Amino acid sequence: MEFNDSIMNDDVRKALQQERTDHMAYLPGMEILEDSPVEEQVISAMKEYDYSKYTAEDVKRALAAEHRSLEDFAALLSPAALPFLEEMAQKAQQEKQKYFGNSVCMFTPIYISNYCENYCIYCGFNCHNKIRRARLNEEEIEREMEAIAKTGLQEILILTGESRAKSDVEYIGEACKIARKYFKVIGLEVYPMNTDEYKYLHQCGADYVTVFQETYHSDKYETLHLAGHKRIFPYRLNAQERAIRGGMRGVGFAALLGLDDFRKDAFATGCHAYLLQRKYPHAEIAFSIPRLRPIINNDKIDPMDVHERQLLQVTCAYRLLLPFASITVSTRECERVRDNLVKIAATKISAGVSTGIGSHGSDVEDQGDDQFEIADGRNVEEVYQSLLDNHLQPVMKDYIYV
Repeated sequence: MEFNDSIMNDDVRKALQQERTDHMAYLPGMEILEDSPVEEQVISAMKEYDYSKYTAEDVKRALAAEHRSLEDFAALLSPAALPFLEEMAQKAQQEKQKYFGNSVCMFTPIYISNYCENYCIYCGFNCHNKIRRARLNEEEIEREMEAIAKTGLQEILILTGESRAKSDVEYIGEACKIARKYFKVIGLEVYPMNTDEYKYLHQCGADYVTVFQETYHSDKYETLHLAGHKRIFPYRLNAQERAIRGGMRGVGFAALLGLDDFRKDAFATGCHAYLLQRKYPHAEIAFSIPRLRPIINNDKIDPMDVHERQLLQVTCAYRLLLPFASITVSTRECERVRDNLVKIAATKISAGVSTGIGSHGSDVEDQGDDQFEIADGRNVEEVYQSLLDNHLQPVMKDYIYV
């Protein structure tokens, strides 16, 4: 994939050349999980994964298996599985109904800051992009959350740009405390942290953490993340395990499909979740299935590099590997695609979404630009009704503290 770097001037290029730290070397203050082999196991398995070797017979065996192994998962992600997509979808739907019935959880994200210290060339929030930056204060966060809660939603996902200076752990913790007044389930999609920081945020009210690895190919990762803490590949990869050790109830996994070879990235994502689920069987596992979306100041990003058939294949493969895992389909996808995926394999859908800052409360003055363009702008009531029309049961909360 080609990315447009025409917005980067000579001064920025020179600065980036000086900042090019080793993307595999931890920076001071970053916790290293020296006792965990998961990173090595995931990367080794991905490097060995040759999806061209699988045949129709391999796919048939994987579909017939009662409990699917990583080898079965590898076959289901291969090109050989595409002719079996209908059968995969039927099997995935059966597994979904076995563990989730017709239930589909609803939530919405809230972006509380879009300041970012990273230069990721595919992201609208990157630190060298000329966008309106904003950071909500506690009063503004509460107004936003109150407005969201009035829609009936009881789960929220808190997001920030990846800047510790503008969105430190205490700031995120205060947002979690405010969210606990209004919502039953609170998720975080923020910069990776150390175990003790995840423990603090869990104490503040956070239930789960989602981290997009973006791509598990470390060499490609290095070319996409040119500066900032996000450049450090292994620290990001081990974030979910640190979150589990910090007490988080659940963790979410995702590769941004289209950044690199999507089959290898999807395989690594599934492998990562599979290994951590077996190491920490009490942890709730979730997948997201994001494809690239256009961003401000960059018209070279093509979200169709991974087509809908391939997106369905990845989604069904995740469901067949870990049938009890939650799968989220976001507003990166259009209404038609989202409605089809929740009927087949996905179990979680967002509604009333804005990726801008301060977009829910009408009286919030300082607003920041969106992270990316969304494709499904339906509000909560419209998504709720769509689920009912498709004979599905909208669920506003899937967990209650007693």
